[in-house]
Amino acid sequence: MSASAASTAAPPAAHTAAQSGKDSDDEDEVEQLQYKVVILGDGAVGKTSLTSRFCEDYFAASYKQTIGVDWFIKRVVLPGDVHVALQLWDIGGQTLGSKMVSNYIFGAQAVVLVYDITNLQSFQDLEDWLALVKKTFDGEQMPLVALCGNKIDLQHLRAVKADKHAGFAEEHGLYSYFVSAKTGDHVTQAFYRIAAELAGIQLTKAEIEEKAKVVQADIINHPQHDPNQEKLVLKEKKERCVIQ
Repeated sequence: MSASAASTAAPPAAHTAAQSGKDSDDEDEVEQLQYKVVILGDGAVGKTSLTSRFCEDYFAASYKQTIGVDWFIKRVVLPGDVHVALQLWDIGGQTLGSKMVSNYIFGAQAVVLVYDITNLQSFQDLEDWLALVKKTFDGEQMPLVALCGNKIDLQHLRAVKADKHAGFAEEHGLYSYFVSAKTGDHVTQAFYRIAAELAGIQLTKAEIEEKAKVVQADIINHPQHDPNQEKLVLKEKKERCVIQ
């Protein structure tokens, strides 16, 4: 499920502690944890595509700029029958200098910093995005912060080396992921792990791998020959016995 919000109005922040999904005395009601997760990064790095892929398993071929903020809700079930609702706030990339962006970020339990592995500038700008997060939570408890390199389906165009990604994550103590919103590769796995960390649940390697999307390679049926060219016919050579 997704919804849009204008830049001057946003849905209420997610709860900061575990609470029931519905206000009811019914003992059969499933307790649901709810967390606010903010997606930050430059424009065109794939923030909306990332959230759309995770929440709706959908990828739009054409780019549409997010103005202000869009938000999505995705419910996941963690081991132990723990139900978690992730409220994903997709912040427009042009809002870095906006006075409203701190309001969008405030109250988040997790922040995902997204960059495009084929765009070096989008990676370098993460310093500013992270500084904004730290400024917003000055004196408050910092949220979980994850570094997400998107568009790994374009490895041949990579402009940010993996060691730079790893170095930035280690320097700032960030969780680290590489994903492809286009193919869906590791998208669900990344958010599933974030949900587990927020809920304080330790995942096994098997549980993590179970959420990894298997990407099928495209099979291209190349023509065996150019129909405009005459077919080459090889003449059969007769074997001859040579006596020396």
